[in-house]
Amino acid sequence: MSEHTTISWNEAGKACSARWRSESGTPPPKRVVVADDTMKADEAYRLACEGTALLWRGDYQNARQLLLAMSRRVDRKKARKAVLSLVEGTSTVPAEAFNLHRQAQSQRARTLAMILLPLDGDYTIPLRRAPDMRQACNEAYGAGGKPSVASLRELLGLIGAHEWRKKGVEIPALDARIHPHYGVFSPVRGEYVGLVNEAPLTPNLELAFDIGTGTGVLAAVLARRGVKRVVATDQDPRALTCARENLARLGLTEQVDIVQADMFPSGRAPLIVCNPPWIPARPSSPIEQAIFDPDSRMLRGFIGGLAAHLELGGEGWLVLSDIAEHLGLRTRDELLALFEAAGLQVVGRMDVQPHHPKVSDATDPLHAARAAEVTSLWRLAVKT
Repeated sequence: MSEHTTISWNEAGKACSARWRSESGTPPPKRVVVADDTMKADEAYRLACEGTALLWRGDYQNARQLLLAMSRRVDRKKARKAVLSLVEGTSTVPAEAFNLHRQAQSQRARTLAMILLPLDGDYTIPLRRAPDMRQACNEAYGAGGKPSVASLRELLGLIGAHEWRKKGVEIPALDARIHPHYGVFSPVRGEYVGLVNEAPLTPNLELAFDIGTGTGVLAAVLARRGVKRVVATDQDPRALTCARENLARLGLTEQVDIVQADMFPSGRAPLIVCNPPWIPARPSSPIEQAIFDPDSRMLRGFIGGLAAHLELGGEGWLVLSDIAEHLGLRTRDELLALFEAAGLQVVGRMDVQPHHPKVSDATDPLHAARAAEVTSLWRLAVKT
């Protein structure tokens, strides 16, 4: 989204405009009406479904209550559609069920994003009972300067990300916390970190590469395990800043170099680790890029480039969930064929079942796939 993108509306008989902020790159709504505490939930929901946004001028807490009321209406409609699809037998194919689920999520997000809040130049929200969001906005958007408008739903996400950044995520393998920044995937699913911490490692290893480091958590684990030097790469500026701060907090800046690169750094290493996005689908927001990877671009890039960057006798550790297989988006044979085409062989594999709450949530549309999911660390070597 361009810094110069603006949103326009009419208010008190005047044409108004302000800078539009959207981290997902969503264009500003074309139709905007001014709303306040007199707006009823049914009317707000109807307007939002029609594509009309509500620029809020009432009490901030009332805007939050309105958002909750709209979300209940969206979810009731979603539940009715799910029941109908089951009755008609249209959601029995995993890939179709996944695509329908993603479409429903996207529609839900669009509808609930229609409540808009004004922001002053310093990110103060000029509404009654509004919280102080200046620090959260500065962390996500950078310095302000001019008045702007953003979705209430996005601003609530900024608050959540700010709290995660302050609190951090406990990582047992490090006996410390990792602090994710806004837009950088949080290592809340610790099973993949545990696999990297437990996989057999050559003592006194001189060098390792961590591809797509994100928060820097896997680079930190490798350094704590005794790898003398780790080169961690990422192409996202937010991830690079986040990783540097985490590694500095852990006292590992002498062992770990953070490098901006699309995939591999220059040279070769005896160990190369990668935890790519697990699902070959299009992300709908920046944070989803750690989960969804169109056409498995990063997975294919890592597998295809691994042999050229491994030292003789070295190993590549691919950390990958098989949920795409259970969703019908990729087969195990296709994954093994990628190894074969790249001249790689599997020298070992470690598996673990995830423990996140959705595994046991039978109401989740993807419950069957999540319940069967296994995360694996594939130990790959160049064929001799």
